[in-house]
Amino acid sequence: MKNIETTLRNVGTVSLVGAGPGDPELLTIKAVKAIAAATVLLVDDLVSPAIVALAPPGARVIHVGKRGGCKSTPQAFIEKLMVMAAREGETVVRLKGGDPFIFGRGGEEVEHLRAQGITVQVINGITAGLAGITSLGAPLTHREHAHGVLFITGHVRPGDSDTDWRAIAATARDARLTLVIYMGVRGSAHIQEELLTGLPASTPVAVIQHVSLPDQRHALTSLGQLHSTIERDQLTSPCVIVVGDVVRGVAAARAPEALRRIA
Repeated sequence: MKNIETTLRNVGTVSLVGAGPGDPELLTIKAVKAIAAATVLLVDDLVSPAIVALAPPGARVIHVGKRGGCKSTPQAFIEKLMVMAAREGETVVRLKGGDPFIFGRGGEEVEHLRAQGITVQVINGITAGLAGITSLGAPLTHREHAHGVLFITGHVRPGDSDTDWRAIAATARDARLTLVIYMGVRGSAHIQEELLTGLPASTPVAVIQHVSLPDQRHALTSLGQLHSTIERDQLTSPCVIVVGDVVRGVAAARAPEALRRIA
């Protein structure tokens, strides 16, 4: 009984920490504190080196990249590493780009850790879909243009049914929603074709690559020109695609010529 009690006392903790879109200055104070206290960090590909550098000198950093179209660390192996480290008494930080609960598999990891009796906390981060459009001077919602926002992934797991983009287009049109599409570059031709069944070809679109980082770049276009713009400007992942009338705010804030470009 004494050995069991000692083992339980020695079990460490796990924090799922949102690293935000990349800029270290967009981290929350709580995230910085968690990173500074970590003894083991499991780091996603999209976390910038400047954020990883906030870890203590003696901390063990394990890169567990997960990126669409590239070789990825299996999710089950990542979860196993977290459990093993916590049972060894480590203070574990699972460092994720954006927010752990927005397309970050945070829900799966929390469920697994709790089932193993591991204490886990979630520290939110600024998601790229919000930071991207904000960096261009426009909102995601606006009383005159968008009554809500829909975050959606453009990538589905192999074997899963495809997203019903036609239904999403109709809903966005009828409810006046902004669409924020993550991981949609590779499927942009299909997404464009399906969204055009319910939204006008003139619907403004912003494609933002490397949100908040020094090499961030973007293109303003229309839904009818989405795929051709991505190909022309050679925009690749990681990108967010923002679809809706709020994008006109980007053009209005920058130059009349840009507004004409997406008209």
